[in-house]
Amino acid sequence: MATLREVKNRIRSVRNIAQITRALEAVSASRVRRAQARVFASRIYAEKAWEILINVQAASKSLSLHPLLTEREEVNRVMVVVLTSDRGLAGAYNTNILRVAQRFETRLGKPVDYVAVGRKGRDSLARSGANIVASFSDLPAEPSISDITPIARIAIDAFLAGEVDEVLIAYTDFINMLAQRPAVLGWLPLTTHTIADQVAADFVKHEAAVTGGTQNYDYEPSAEAVVHEIVPRFTELQLYQALLEAQASEHAARMAAMKNATDNATQLTADLTLQYNKARQAAITAEILDIVGGANALQQAMDKLGDQILEDWERNALVKDA
Repeated sequence: MATLREVKNRIRSVRNIAQITRALEAVSASRVRRAQARVFASRIYAEKAWEILINVQAASKSLSLHPLLTEREEVNRVMVVVLTSDRGLAGAYNTNILRVAQRFETRLGKPVDYVAVGRKGRDSLARSGANIVASFSDLPAEPSISDITPIARIAIDAFLAGEVDEVLIAYTDFINMLAQRPAVLGWLPLTTHTIADQVAADFVKHEAAVTGGTQNYDYEPSAEAVVHEIVPRFTELQLYQALLEAQASEHAARMAAMKNATDNATQLTADLTLQYNKARQAAITAEILDIVGGANALQQAMDKLGDQILEDWERNALVKDA
Protein backbone atom coordinates (compact mmCIF):
# COMPACT_ATOMS: atom_id res chain seq x y z
CA MET A 1 0.00 0.00 0.00
CA ALA A 2 1.27 3.47 -0.90
CA THR A 3 2.49 5.65 1.93
CA LEU A 4 0.87 8.95 2.84
CA ARG A 5 3.72 10.89 1.23
CA GLU A 6 3.41 8.94 -2.04
CA VAL A 7 -0.36 9.49 -2.19
CA LYS A 8 0.07 13.19 -1.43
CA ASN A 9 2.67 13.54 -4.21
CA ARG A 10 0.32 11.81 -6.65
CA ILE A 11 -2.50 14.20 -5.74
CA ARG A 12 -0.20 17.16 -6.38
CA SER A 13 0.90 15.74 -9.75
CA VAL A 14 -2.65 15.02 -10.90
CA ARG A 15 -3.77 18.53 -9.92
CA ASN A 16 -0.91 20.03 -11.93
CA ILE A 17 -1.90 17.93 -14.95
CA ALA A 18 -5.53 19.05 -14.55
CA GLN A 19 -4.42 22.69 -14.65
CA ILE A 20 -2.53 22.07 -17.90
CA THR A 21 -5.40 20.20 -19.57
CA ARG A 22 -7.89 22.85 -18.46
CA ALA A 23 -5.70 25.55 -20.02
CA LEU A 24 -5.36 23.58 -23.28
CA GLU A 25 -9.13 23.08 -23.34
CA ALA A 26 -9.67 26.83 -23.02
CA VAL A 27 -7.16 27.56 -25.80
CA SER A 28 -8.77 25.01 -28.14
CA ALA A 29 -12.25 26.35 -27.36
CA SER A 30 -11.10 29.81 -28.37
CA ARG A 31 -9.45 28.59 -31.57
CA VAL A 32 -12.23 26.25 -32.65
CA ARG A 33 -14.76 29.08 -32.73
CA ARG A 34 -12.63 31.06 -35.17
CA ALA A 35 -11.83 27.95 -37.21
CA GLN A 36 -15.51 27.00 -37.34
CA ALA A 37 -16.42 30.46 -38.61
CA ARG A 38 -13.78 30.22 -41.36
CA VAL A 39 -15.01 26.76 -42.40
CA PHE A 40 -18.65 27.76 -42.70
CA ALA A 41 -17.78 30.97 -44.52
CA SER A 42 -15.56 29.25 -47.12
CA ARG A 43 -17.67 26.08 -47.46
CA ILE A 44 -20.51 27.95 -49.17
CA TYR A 45 -18.06 29.58 -51.59
CA ALA A 46 -16.31 26.27 -52.35
CA GLU A 47 -19.59 24.48 -53.04
CA LYS A 48 -20.81 27.25 -55.33
CA ALA A 49 -17.46 27.28 -57.15
CA TRP A 50 -17.76 23.52 -57.70
CA GLU A 51 -21.28 24.01 -59.09
CA ILE A 52 -20.08 26.70 -61.49
CA LEU A 53 -17.18 24.52 -62.64
CA ILE A 54 -19.47 21.55 -63.41
CA ASN A 55 -21.92 23.75 -65.28
CA VAL A 56 -19.17 25.46 -67.24
CA GLN A 57 -17.84 22.05 -68.25
CA ALA A 58 -21.28 20.99 -69.40
CA ALA A 59 -21.81 24.24 -71.30
CA SER A 60 -18.48 24.08 -73.11
CA LYS A 61 -18.44 20.56 -74.54
CA SER A 62 -16.98 21.81 -77.78
CA LEU A 63 -13.85 23.06 -76.03
CA SER A 64 -10.78 20.95 -75.33
CA LEU A 65 -10.66 19.89 -71.71
CA HIS A 66 -8.24 21.56 -69.36
CA PRO A 67 -5.42 19.14 -68.40
CA LEU A 68 -6.61 19.20 -64.78
CA LEU A 69 -10.07 18.09 -65.91
CA THR A 70 -8.91 15.19 -68.09
CA GLU A 71 -9.50 11.72 -66.68
CA ARG A 72 -6.87 9.06 -67.34
CA GLU A 73 -8.01 5.93 -69.12
CA GLU A 74 -6.07 3.78 -66.69
CA VAL A 75 -5.03 4.68 -63.16
CA ASN A 76 -1.64 3.13 -62.37
CA ARG A 77 -0.40 5.35 -59.56
CA VAL A 78 -2.19 7.54 -57.02
CA MET A 79 -1.08 10.42 -54.81
CA VAL A 80 -2.77 11.05 -51.44
CA VAL A 81 -2.34 14.34 -49.55
CA VAL A 82 -2.80 13.48 -45.85
CA LEU A 83 -3.79 16.37 -43.57
CA THR A 84 -2.89 15.81 -39.91
CA SER A 85 -1.76 18.00 -37.02
CA ASP A 86 1.70 19.05 -35.85
CA ARG A 87 0.87 18.44 -32.18
CA GLY A 88 -0.76 15.63 -30.27
CA LEU A 89 -3.17 15.70 -27.32
CA ALA A 90 -6.09 15.61 -29.75
CA GLY A 91 -7.54 12.23 -28.88
CA ALA A 92 -7.96 9.91 -31.85
CA TYR A 93 -7.92 12.74 -34.41
CA ASN A 94 -4.64 11.79 -36.13
CA THR A 95 -5.09 8.05 -35.63
CA ASN A 96 -8.48 8.04 -37.35
CA ILE A 97 -7.41 9.82 -40.51
CA LEU A 98 -4.21 7.79 -40.83
CA ARG A 99 -6.17 4.56 -40.39
CA VAL A 100 -8.57 5.63 -43.15
CA ALA A 101 -5.68 6.54 -45.47
CA GLN A 102 -3.93 3.21 -44.92
CA ARG A 103 -7.13 1.19 -45.34
CA PHE A 104 -7.84 3.13 -48.50
CA GLU A 105 -4.39 2.25 -49.84
CA THR A 106 -4.99 -1.43 -49.03
CA ARG A 107 -8.30 -1.47 -50.90
CA LEU A 108 -6.89 0.51 -53.80
CA GLY A 109 -4.23 -2.08 -54.53
CA LYS A 110 -2.08 0.39 -56.49
CA PRO A 111 1.17 2.24 -55.69
CA VAL A 112 0.48 5.31 -53.56
CA ASP A 113 2.66 8.39 -53.07
CA TYR A 114 1.97 10.41 -49.94
CA VAL A 115 2.27 14.13 -49.31
CA ALA A 116 2.23 14.50 -45.52
CA VAL A 117 0.91 17.77 -44.09
CA GLY A 118 1.58 17.79 -40.35
CA ARG A 119 4.33 16.19 -38.28
CA LYS A 120 2.09 13.49 -36.77
CA GLY A 121 1.09 12.16 -40.17
CA ARG A 122 4.64 12.35 -41.50
CA ASP A 123 6.08 10.41 -38.55
CA SER A 124 3.38 7.74 -38.62
CA LEU A 125 3.64 7.21 -42.38
CA ALA A 126 7.44 7.03 -42.14
CA ARG A 127 7.20 4.36 -39.43
CA SER A 128 4.84 2.31 -41.59
CA GLY A 129 7.22 2.47 -44.55
CA ALA A 130 4.95 4.54 -46.82
CA ASN A 131 6.39 6.35 -49.82
CA ILE A 132 6.46 10.01 -48.72
CA VAL A 133 7.36 12.33 -51.60
CA ALA A 134 7.00 15.58 -49.61
CA SER A 135 6.10 16.78 -46.13
CA PHE A 136 4.94 20.11 -44.74
CA SER A 137 4.58 21.30 -41.15
CA ASP A 138 4.17 24.43 -39.02
CA LEU A 139 1.40 25.91 -41.15
CA PRO A 140 -0.11 29.12 -39.72
CA ALA A 141 -3.07 28.93 -37.36
CA GLU A 142 -5.04 30.98 -39.90
CA PRO A 143 -3.65 29.86 -43.27
CA SER A 144 -4.15 31.69 -46.53
CA ILE A 145 -4.18 30.42 -50.10
CA SER A 146 -0.50 31.35 -50.47
CA ASP A 147 0.39 29.04 -47.56
CA ILE A 148 -0.97 25.96 -49.33
CA THR A 149 0.30 26.89 -52.81
CA PRO A 150 3.52 24.78 -52.47
CA ILE A 151 1.44 21.74 -51.51
CA ALA A 152 -0.91 22.24 -54.45
CA ARG A 153 2.02 22.85 -56.80
CA ILE A 154 3.60 19.47 -55.98
CA ALA A 155 0.35 17.60 -56.65
CA ILE A 156 -0.50 19.53 -59.82
CA ASP A 157 2.99 19.15 -61.28
CA ALA A 158 3.00 15.39 -60.57
CA PHE A 159 -0.43 15.01 -62.18
CA LEU A 160 0.38 17.07 -65.27
CA ALA A 161 3.71 15.30 -65.71
CA GLY A 162 1.98 11.92 -65.68
CA GLU A 163 3.85 10.75 -62.56
CA VAL A 164 0.46 10.03 -60.93
CA ASP A 165 -2.92 9.45 -62.55
CA GLU A 166 -5.11 10.65 -59.71
CA VAL A 167 -4.67 12.81 -56.60
CA LEU A 168 -6.84 12.59 -53.49
CA ILE A 169 -6.98 14.41 -50.16
CA ALA A 170 -7.33 12.48 -46.89
CA TYR A 171 -8.56 14.78 -44.16
CA THR A 172 -11.12 15.10 -41.36
CA ASP A 173 -14.44 16.63 -42.39
CA PHE A 174 -15.85 19.00 -39.77
CA ILE A 175 -19.52 18.19 -39.12
CA ASN A 176 -20.07 19.84 -35.74
CA MET A 177 -18.34 20.27 -32.40
CA LEU A 178 -19.05 16.67 -31.39
CA ALA A 179 -18.59 14.89 -34.71
CA GLN A 180 -15.70 14.92 -37.18
CA ARG A 181 -15.55 12.36 -39.99
CA PRO A 182 -12.32 11.14 -41.62
CA ALA A 183 -12.83 11.22 -45.38
CA VAL A 184 -11.06 10.94 -48.71
CA LEU A 185 -11.80 13.64 -51.28
CA GLY A 186 -11.20 13.16 -54.99
CA TRP A 187 -9.08 16.11 -56.08
CA LEU A 188 -7.38 15.65 -59.44
CA PRO A 189 -8.72 15.37 -62.03
CA LEU A 190 -11.48 17.81 -61.09
CA THR A 191 -14.40 15.56 -61.87
CA THR A 192 -17.27 13.93 -60.05
CA HIS A 193 -16.03 10.42 -60.97
CA THR A 194 -12.86 9.08 -59.34
CA ILE A 195 -11.32 5.70 -58.68
CA ALA A 196 -12.05 6.27 -54.99
CA ASP A 197 -15.79 5.88 -55.67
CA GLN A 198 -15.16 2.46 -57.16
CA VAL A 199 -12.95 0.88 -54.49
CA ALA A 200 -13.73 2.66 -51.20
CA ALA A 201 -16.97 4.58 -51.45
CA ASP A 202 -17.51 4.41 -47.68
CA PHE A 203 -14.40 6.59 -47.18
CA VAL A 204 -15.21 9.09 -49.92
CA LYS A 205 -16.84 12.43 -49.22
CA HIS A 206 -19.74 13.07 -51.56
CA GLU A 207 -19.58 16.29 -53.50
CA ALA A 208 -22.24 18.95 -53.00
CA ALA A 209 -25.24 18.60 -55.28
CA VAL A 210 -25.30 20.97 -58.23
CA THR A 211 -28.26 22.54 -59.96
CA GLY A 212 -29.68 20.38 -62.68
CA GLY A 213 -29.50 21.26 -66.36
CA THR A 214 -27.01 23.27 -68.31
CA GLN A 215 -26.70 26.90 -67.31
CA ASN A 216 -26.34 29.58 -69.92
CA TYR A 217 -23.15 31.59 -69.48
CA ASP A 218 -21.76 34.59 -71.30
CA TYR A 219 -17.97 34.29 -71.50
CA GLU A 220 -15.59 37.24 -71.51
CA PRO A 221 -13.09 37.23 -73.18
CA SER A 222 -13.75 33.58 -74.17
CA ALA A 223 -15.01 30.31 -72.73
CA GLU A 224 -11.58 28.70 -72.99
CA ALA A 225 -9.92 31.61 -71.17
CA VAL A 226 -12.50 31.46 -68.39
CA VAL A 227 -12.07 27.71 -67.92
CA HIS A 228 -8.27 27.98 -67.86
CA GLU A 229 -8.58 30.73 -65.25
CA ILE A 230 -11.15 28.98 -63.04
CA VAL A 231 -9.65 25.50 -62.93
CA PRO A 232 -6.24 26.27 -61.32
CA ARG A 233 -7.88 28.56 -58.78
CA PHE A 234 -10.52 26.03 -57.86
CA THR A 235 -7.86 23.33 -57.58
CA GLU A 236 -6.16 25.29 -54.79
CA LEU A 237 -9.53 26.21 -53.30
CA GLN A 238 -10.43 22.56 -52.73
CA LEU A 239 -7.19 21.93 -50.86
CA TYR A 240 -7.65 25.14 -48.88
CA GLN A 241 -11.18 24.14 -47.88
CA ALA A 242 -9.98 20.67 -46.80
CA LEU A 243 -7.25 22.27 -44.68
CA LEU A 244 -9.77 24.56 -42.95
CA GLU A 245 -12.02 21.58 -42.25
CA ALA A 246 -9.06 19.64 -40.84
CA GLN A 247 -7.95 22.48 -38.58
CA ALA A 248 -11.46 23.00 -37.18
CA SER A 249 -11.73 19.25 -36.57
CA GLU A 250 -8.35 19.23 -34.83
CA HIS A 251 -9.31 22.00 -32.41
CA ALA A 252 -12.69 20.40 -31.69
CA ALA A 253 -11.06 17.01 -31.08
CA ARG A 254 -8.40 18.54 -28.83
CA MET A 255 -10.99 20.48 -26.84
CA ALA A 256 -13.02 17.30 -26.26
CA ALA A 257 -9.92 15.29 -25.37
CA MET A 258 -8.69 17.91 -22.91
CA LYS A 259 -12.14 18.17 -21.32
CA ASN A 260 -12.19 14.41 -20.82
CA ALA A 261 -8.66 14.53 -19.42
CA THR A 262 -9.63 17.31 -17.00
CA ASP A 263 -12.70 15.39 -15.84
CA ASN A 264 -10.65 12.24 -15.37
CA ALA A 265 -8.00 14.15 -13.44
CA THR A 266 -10.67 15.69 -11.20
CA GLN A 267 -12.18 12.27 -10.51
CA LEU A 268 -8.74 10.77 -9.88
CA THR A 269 -7.93 13.60 -7.48
CA ALA A 270 -11.13 12.88 -5.55
CA ASP A 271 -10.31 9.15 -5.42
CA LEU A 272 -6.74 9.81 -4.28
CA THR A 273 -7.95 12.31 -1.66
CA LEU A 274 -10.34 9.67 -0.30
CA GLN A 275 -7.50 7.15 -0.28
CA TYR A 276 -5.26 9.68 1.46
CA ASN A 277 -7.88 10.43 4.11
CA LYS A 278 -8.46 6.72 4.73
CA ALA A 279 -4.74 6.08 5.05
CA ARG A 280 -4.34 9.11 7.33
CA GLN A 281 -7.25 7.97 9.48
CA ALA A 282 -5.79 4.47 9.65
CA ALA A 283 -2.42 5.93 10.68
CA ILE A 284 -4.05 8.07 13.39
CA THR A 285 -6.04 5.07 14.63
CA ALA A 286 -2.87 2.99 14.73
CA GLU A 287 -1.11 5.72 16.72
CA ILE A 288 -4.02 5.94 19.18
CA LEU A 289 -3.98 2.17 19.58
CA ASP A 290 -0.24 2.30 20.20
CA ILE A 291 -0.77 5.00 22.84
CA VAL A 292 -3.60 3.04 24.50
CA GLY A 293 -1.58 -0.14 24.34
CA GLY A 294 1.41 1.62 25.85
CA ALA A 295 -0.74 3.14 28.58
CA ASN A 296 -2.20 -0.26 29.40
CA ALA A 297 1.23 -1.83 29.50
CA LEU A 298 2.49 1.02 31.73
CA GLN A 299 -0.52 0.63 34.03
CA GLN A 300 0.07 -3.11 34.29
CA ALA A 301 3.75 -2.53 35.04
CA MET A 302 2.86 0.05 37.71
CA ASP A 303 0.26 -2.29 39.25
CA LYS A 304 2.77 -5.10 39.29
CA LEU A 305 5.39 -2.85 40.84
CA GLY A 306 2.86 -1.64 43.42
CA ASP A 307 1.96 -5.22 44.32
CA GLN A 308 5.63 -6.08 44.64
CA ILE A 309 6.26 -3.10 46.92
CA LEU A 310 3.24 -4.03 49.06
CA GLU A 311 4.43 -7.62 49.35
CA ASP A 312 7.91 -6.48 50.36
CA TRP A 313 6.49 -4.11 52.95
CA GLU A 314 4.27 -6.81 54.45
CA ARG A 315 7.18 -9.25 54.55
CA ASN A 316 9.38 -6.71 56.30
CA ALA A 317 6.59 -5.97 58.80
CA LEU A 318 6.25 -9.66 59.68
CA VAL A 319 9.99 -10.00 60.23
CA LYS A 320 10.01 -7.06 62.62
CA ASP A 321 7.07 -8.43 64.60
CA ALA A 322 8.82 -11.80 64.90
